[in-house]
Amino acid sequence: MVERRAVGLPLEQVLGWAEFCGLRIAVDPGVFVPRRRTEFLVQQAAALARPGAVVVDLCCGAGAIGAALAAAVEDAEVHAADLDPAAVRCARRNVPGHVYQGDLYQPLPDRLRGRVGIVAANVPYVPTGEIGFLPPEARAHEPLVALDGGPDGLDVLRRVAAGAPDWLAPGGHLLIETSERQASTAAAAFEASGLTARVVSSSDLGATVLIGTLTPT
Repeated sequence: MVERRAVGLPLEQVLGWAEFCGLRIAVDPGVFVPRRRTEFLVQQAAALARPGAVVVDLCCGAGAIGAALAAAVEDAEVHAADLDPAAVRCARRNVPGHVYQGDLYQPLPDRLRGRVGIVAANVPYVPTGEIGFLPPEARAHEPLVALDGGPDGLDVLRRVAAGAPDWLAPGGHLLIETSERQASTAAAAFEASGLTARVVSSSDLGATVLIGTLTPT
């Protein structure tokens, strides 16, 4: 164990788990490690979710968000998806719900269209040119697909926002973690997709979350 940590493996991958929202989340080597700041996204989503809500965790990684919302929202129906097979295998141990492998909304069952109360997504949002400035343990031991958000860091966010109106129920919410400096551009992408956007932040956790709402027509 000491040797694996000494060569740079994140502590959570060495231990095989990470603490997140009071839960022990299984984390395998090569899988994105849940960040403590993402607990703020869960807090915001849980406050918006109604009992029995359909909850979707996109870019789920180890499934920390989905697992935490399953614990926080009474009778939640939780679905999670990720492109990375290793992440999906890990999430299936953590999420008390359905976990799919595929690109964003693509693997979700059609019966969820127009029924989802909460879409929560910790999308990759580091600009490609800034990947080299990340800590070595992230660059070397976490999948690039979970880190690299494209030239301005918002490529995946834009795709998630664009697809959200097809899946959200009227009055449903899309929540995505972003950075403070990206928030205004990200909010514009939400608005362009037909969502009413607002930005919330936590100075304690160093977290910024964009919340989009599909206004009932």
